[in-house]
Amino acid sequence: MVNESPPQQQEAQCLELYAPSPLFSWAELQSMAADGVLQPLYGRSFTAPGVSVTPRLRARAAALTVPEKIRTKVVAGRMTAAWIYGCGEPPDRLSLLVDAKHRISSLRSTRGCMLHEVKLGKFDVVSMGGMLVTSPLRTAVDVALHVEAERALPVLRLLLAHEDLGVRLRLLTLAVEASPRVPHKKAALAKLKVLA
Repeated sequence: MVNESPPQQQEAQCLELYAPSPLFSWAELQSMAADGVLQPLYGRSFTAPGVSVTPRLRARAAALTVPEKIRTKVVAGRMTAAWIYGCGEPPDRLSLLVDAKHRISSLRSTRGCMLHEVKLGKFDVVSMGGMLVTSPLRTAVDVALHVEAERALPVLRLLLAHEDLGVRLRLLTLAVEASPRVPHKKAALAKLKVLA
Protein backbone atom coordinates (compact mmCIF):
# COMPACT_ATOMS: atom_id res chain seq x y z
CA MET A 1 0.00 0.00 0.00
CA VAL A 2 1.33 3.44 -0.97
CA ASN A 3 1.50 5.94 1.88
CA GLU A 4 0.02 9.18 0.52
CA SER A 5 1.05 12.56 1.91
CA PRO A 6 -1.63 14.88 3.27
CA PRO A 7 -2.88 17.41 0.66
CA GLN A 8 -1.06 20.34 2.33
CA GLN A 9 2.24 18.46 2.18
CA GLN A 10 1.69 17.53 -1.48
CA GLU A 11 1.07 21.19 -2.28
CA ALA A 12 4.34 22.18 -0.59
CA GLN A 13 6.24 19.68 -2.74
CA CYS A 14 4.85 21.24 -5.94
CA LEU A 15 5.57 24.90 -5.23
CA GLU A 16 8.17 26.63 -7.34
CA LEU A 17 7.97 29.93 -5.44
CA TYR A 18 7.82 30.25 -1.68
CA ALA A 19 6.76 33.40 0.15
CA PRO A 20 5.34 34.06 3.61
CA SER A 21 1.89 32.48 3.77
CA PRO A 22 -0.19 30.24 6.04
CA LEU A 23 2.00 27.36 4.80
CA PHE A 24 5.36 28.87 5.89
CA SER A 25 6.10 31.97 7.94
CA TRP A 26 8.84 34.48 7.04
CA ALA A 27 11.00 33.08 9.87
CA GLU A 28 10.54 29.50 8.61
CA LEU A 29 11.48 30.52 5.06
CA GLN A 30 14.60 32.31 6.29
CA SER A 31 15.56 29.27 8.33
CA MET A 32 15.11 26.96 5.32
CA ALA A 33 17.26 29.32 3.24
CA ALA A 34 19.96 29.30 5.92
CA ASP A 35 19.87 25.49 5.85
CA GLY A 36 20.18 25.43 2.03
CA VAL A 37 16.69 23.99 1.53
CA LEU A 38 15.58 27.15 -0.31
CA GLN A 39 17.38 29.85 -2.28
CA PRO A 40 16.48 33.55 -2.11
CA LEU A 41 14.95 34.87 -5.33
CA TYR A 42 13.70 38.40 -4.69
CA GLY A 43 12.33 40.29 -1.73
CA ARG A 44 10.66 37.74 0.53
CA SER A 45 10.46 35.05 -2.19
CA PHE A 46 12.44 31.84 -2.39
CA THR A 47 12.82 28.88 -4.75
CA ALA A 48 13.94 25.33 -4.21
CA PRO A 49 17.45 24.50 -5.44
CA GLY A 50 17.36 23.23 -9.00
CA VAL A 51 14.16 25.06 -9.93
CA SER A 52 14.57 26.81 -13.28
CA VAL A 53 14.15 30.52 -12.60
CA THR A 54 12.15 31.78 -15.57
CA PRO A 55 10.93 35.27 -16.45
CA ARG A 56 7.46 34.23 -15.26
CA LEU A 57 8.87 33.19 -11.88
CA ARG A 58 10.85 36.42 -11.48
CA ALA A 59 7.70 38.40 -12.41
CA ARG A 60 5.74 36.50 -9.76
CA ALA A 61 8.40 37.29 -7.16
CA ALA A 62 8.35 40.98 -8.16
CA ALA A 63 4.54 41.03 -8.05
CA LEU A 64 4.60 39.85 -4.44
CA THR A 65 6.51 43.00 -3.43
CA VAL A 66 3.97 45.35 -5.03
CA PRO A 67 0.89 46.17 -2.93
CA GLU A 68 -2.06 44.25 -4.31
CA LYS A 69 -4.25 47.36 -4.61
CA ILE A 70 -1.91 48.92 -7.20
CA ARG A 71 -0.57 45.81 -8.93
CA THR A 72 -2.86 46.24 -11.96
CA LYS A 73 -2.04 49.96 -12.29
CA VAL A 74 1.74 49.67 -12.58
CA VAL A 75 4.10 48.06 -15.08
CA ALA A 76 7.53 46.66 -14.23
CA GLY A 77 9.95 48.48 -16.51
CA ARG A 78 13.51 49.56 -17.21
CA MET A 79 16.10 47.59 -15.17
CA THR A 80 13.35 45.69 -13.31
CA ALA A 81 11.96 44.37 -16.59
CA ALA A 82 15.49 43.56 -17.78
CA TRP A 83 15.98 41.47 -14.62
CA ILE A 84 12.62 39.74 -15.16
CA TYR A 85 13.77 38.77 -18.67
CA GLY A 86 17.01 37.38 -17.21
CA CYS A 87 19.19 40.16 -18.61
CA GLY A 88 20.13 42.10 -15.48
CA GLU A 89 20.75 41.95 -11.77
CA PRO A 90 17.87 41.96 -9.28
CA PRO A 91 16.97 45.59 -8.57
CA ASP A 92 17.36 47.14 -5.13
CA ARG A 93 14.06 48.90 -5.76
CA LEU A 94 11.50 47.97 -8.39
CA SER A 95 11.21 50.41 -11.27
CA LEU A 96 7.49 50.71 -11.91
CA LEU A 97 5.91 52.62 -14.78
CA VAL A 98 2.52 54.27 -14.57
CA ASP A 99 0.72 55.20 -17.77
CA ALA A 100 0.24 58.97 -18.00
CA LYS A 101 -3.50 58.32 -18.40
CA HIS A 102 -3.65 57.19 -14.76
CA ARG A 103 -3.21 59.37 -11.70
CA ILE A 104 0.13 58.74 -10.04
CA SER A 105 -0.55 60.79 -6.89
CA SER A 106 -2.34 57.93 -5.12
CA LEU A 107 0.61 55.62 -5.77
CA ARG A 108 3.41 57.82 -4.41
CA SER A 109 3.52 56.12 -1.01
CA THR A 110 4.63 52.78 -2.47
CA ARG A 111 7.74 51.77 -0.53
CA GLY A 112 10.62 49.93 -2.14
CA CYS A 113 9.62 51.13 -5.62
CA MET A 114 10.52 53.95 -7.98
CA LEU A 115 7.54 55.25 -9.93
CA HIS A 116 7.89 56.79 -13.39
CA GLU A 117 4.99 58.40 -15.23
CA VAL A 118 5.26 57.46 -18.92
CA LYS A 119 3.19 57.07 -22.05
CA LEU A 120 2.62 53.39 -22.86
CA GLY A 121 1.47 52.11 -26.24
CA LYS A 122 -0.78 49.09 -26.68
CA PHE A 123 2.17 46.88 -27.66
CA ASP A 124 4.46 48.10 -24.87
CA VAL A 125 3.11 45.85 -22.10
CA VAL A 126 2.79 42.10 -21.56
CA SER A 127 1.26 40.20 -18.66
CA MET A 128 3.53 37.68 -16.99
CA GLY A 129 3.37 35.89 -13.66
CA GLY A 130 0.66 38.14 -12.24
CA MET A 131 2.55 41.32 -13.14
CA LEU A 132 2.43 43.70 -16.07
CA VAL A 133 5.91 44.03 -17.63
CA THR A 134 7.18 46.16 -20.48
CA SER A 135 7.73 44.18 -23.69
CA PRO A 136 11.34 43.22 -24.46
CA LEU A 137 11.59 45.97 -27.12
CA ARG A 138 10.12 48.66 -24.83
CA THR A 139 12.44 47.46 -22.07
CA ALA A 140 15.48 47.83 -24.35
CA VAL A 141 14.36 51.30 -25.49
CA ASP A 142 13.87 52.45 -21.90
CA VAL A 143 17.22 51.04 -20.76
CA ALA A 144 18.96 52.79 -23.67
CA LEU A 145 17.22 56.09 -22.90
CA HIS A 146 17.17 56.16 -19.11
CA VAL A 147 20.09 54.11 -17.77
CA GLU A 148 23.69 55.29 -17.73
CA ALA A 149 25.98 53.54 -20.24
CA GLU A 150 28.00 51.61 -17.66
CA ARG A 151 24.90 49.73 -16.48
CA ALA A 152 22.92 49.86 -19.74
CA LEU A 153 25.42 48.32 -22.19
CA PRO A 154 25.74 44.86 -20.53
CA VAL A 155 21.94 44.66 -20.18
CA LEU A 156 21.36 45.72 -23.80
CA ARG A 157 23.89 43.12 -24.99
CA LEU A 158 21.97 40.41 -23.11
CA LEU A 159 18.57 41.61 -24.38
CA LEU A 160 19.94 41.46 -27.95
CA ALA A 161 21.60 38.06 -27.38
CA HIS A 162 18.37 36.36 -26.19
CA GLU A 163 16.88 35.51 -29.59
CA ASP A 164 13.61 34.40 -28.02
CA LEU A 165 13.01 38.00 -26.86
CA GLY A 166 12.96 39.20 -30.47
CA VAL A 167 14.97 42.40 -29.90
CA ARG A 168 17.20 43.24 -32.87
CA LEU A 169 19.68 46.11 -32.93
CA ARG A 170 18.23 47.70 -36.07
CA LEU A 171 14.70 47.56 -34.67
CA LEU A 172 15.90 48.98 -31.35
CA THR A 173 17.73 51.81 -33.12
CA LEU A 174 14.62 52.65 -35.17
CA ALA A 175 12.48 52.63 -32.02
CA VAL A 176 14.83 55.04 -30.23
CA GLU A 177 15.03 57.28 -33.32
CA ALA A 178 11.21 57.31 -33.51
CA SER A 179 10.86 58.39 -29.89
CA PRO A 180 9.31 61.83 -29.78
CA ARG A 181 11.38 64.54 -28.18
CA VAL A 182 12.77 62.72 -25.18
CA PRO A 183 15.78 63.63 -23.08
CA HIS A 184 18.92 61.55 -23.58
CA LYS A 185 18.02 60.44 -27.12
CA LYS A 186 21.49 61.29 -28.48
CA ALA A 187 23.14 59.44 -25.59
CA ALA A 188 20.90 56.41 -26.22
CA LEU A 189 21.84 56.34 -29.91
CA ALA A 190 25.53 56.59 -28.93
CA LYS A 191 25.09 53.54 -26.66
CA LEU A 192 23.54 51.61 -29.55
CA LYS A 193 26.45 52.54 -31.87
CA VAL A 194 28.81 50.91 -29.37
CA LEU A 195 26.78 47.70 -29.73
CA ALA A 196 26.96 47.67 -33.54
